[in-house]
Amino acid sequence: MYAIIQIAICIVLILLLLLFPQTAHNGTDLGLNLFMEALFPYLLPYLILTQWLLRLTAPMRTKTKRASLYVQAYIISALGGYPSGATTIVYLKNSGQLHPKEANFLLAVCHAPSPLFVLGFVSLDLLNSNTFGWMFLCLLHSFNICCLITGYFLFRKTDPPSISIHNTPLHTAPFSESIKETAPTILLVGTTIIFFTTIQTIVQQGLDSLLPNLPYTAELSIAAILEVTNGLKMTVSAFPNLPYLPLLVVMLLTMQSISIHLQIFVIAKSAKLSVRPYLKFRLLSIIIVPTIYALFFLK
Repeated sequence: MYAIIQIAICIVLILLLLLFPQTAHNGTDLGLNLFMEALFPYLLPYLILTQWLLRLTAPMRTKTKRASLYVQAYIISALGGYPSGATTIVYLKNSGQLHPKEANFLLAVCHAPSPLFVLGFVSLDLLNSNTFGWMFLCLLHSFNICCLITGYFLFRKTDPPSISIHNTPLHTAPFSESIKETAPTILLVGTTIIFFTTIQTIVQQGLDSLLPNLPYTAELSIAAILEVTNGLKMTVSAFPNLPYLPLLVVMLLTMQSISIHLQIFVIAKSAKLSVRPYLKFRLLSIIIVPTIYALFFLK
């Protein structure tokens, strides 16, 4: 049944591409511009540098305590944004430094948007606010750190993992290997953003043709579900004076989008990691983070 639904969706999308070729072209251009302007300048150099650093410091982590390893992984993910946390966890798991259960847990916790994206694109460019980005990041990371501490106490008595057979002599050429490992991740991020922005554009065009009286809020919801960057831009443009706009932005940033979740699923699958803890933590954060923001920060 699930396969039949997928086939039906695929056929519908192909038909929409054929019916609205110019719209599809415009959607691809929009997705490419979003990726190049909002994500690529921040993501590419940081991914290369963090992968390089992980390889340079690999010999130093042979005697690293579990708490220190957790902190290192979280800091890298917090500064780099998604999917840098997932790529870091996969590297640590494949190199034998994390137990699979620990990797599953950290995949869920070490997941946050880039501070440059939140402070620059969202807070300043979209909301024209100097404080929103800091408040959101403090709230999100407080939640994640509480979960991280809980996980540490759950796993601190777990036996250290044995060295994985996938482990390789990373010290031979750490810089070139970091570039090699970064390229597929960048391609994955760019592909998902451009694809889902294109799909959102043609779906919106199809709905406008079939249901001309469809509320614009429904179109915004579809955009946000498929690709959060474009959804945020459209939402702020549509409701610039909405009193609850900051809360709406918090909800979108917390829910993220299919585009982002698919990136994590693909990276996790490459290391045979379970995404169930990731999905549970996302549902928990969707409930807790916007609720706390509404209670304590919303004016």
